[in-house]
Amino acid sequence: MRPTFLAAALAALTLPATAHAQTACGGDFSSFIADAKAEAVANGADPATADRFFAGLRQDPAVLRADQAQGVFQKPFIEFSRHLISNDRINRGRTNGEKYDAVFDRVEAEYGISRGVLLAFWAFETDYGAIQGDFNTANALATLAHDCRRPELFRPQLFAALELFERGEFDPTTTTGAWAGEIGMVQMLPRDIIENGVDGDGDGEVLLKTSAPDALLSGAKMLQSLGWRAGEPWLAEVTLPQNWL
Repeated sequence: MRPTFLAAALAALTLPATAHAQTACGGDFSSFIADAKAEAVANGADPATADRFFAGLRQDPAVLRADQAQGVFQKPFIEFSRHLISNDRINRGRTNGEKYDAVFDRVEAEYGISRGVLLAFWAFETDYGAIQGDFNTANALATLAHDCRRPELFRPQLFAALELFERGEFDPTTTTGAWAGEIGMVQMLPRDIIENGVDGDGDGEVLLKTSAPDALLSGAKMLQSLGWRAGEPWLAEVTLPQNWL
């Protein structure tokens, strides 16, 4: 998972210690899907729409392998970031900054996110949209919601994908993205899309996979919603005393 794991990690930290025990997970996958569908309908989802959404969901072992092999958590940020920075990526960042200059003006004015920060976010997430992931998003979310490592994070995202499907903005058979369910150029989870999606180019749709203005403004709104404050440093290096824990 790319740097959007930060958003997921922050969300997970706010959950009560009993969340795992309260969130259904594990067991037979078909039974899990039936239970999730019943919960969705009980919470107001249209039964026929829920049938179509859940009917084709499959467990994806590759998603579990990816989830359990996140080397990024084993590296300090500075070391991790060095592997993602190159002269070519910096040059393409300049090109994209010039190409979408008006969009970045809006980002800075409306959300207080500097263009340099958002360009780096875009580059780290998907190499400016070039690598968005080819995992089936609905299957990925269902797999992670069923797995008992973090069901309290991914079960709501599965229901958010159903909500997008009801709105005609998500196809459970064709929508693809990262193994952890993020979609588009800045890798947003379904609930983030619902809460922070922005129609940046004014075409009446929020198309995070194909529209850079939509993706950039949506990503900026998401960062702001996570607590970004303009004018504060994005990173502060500290030296911790020995035995600080």
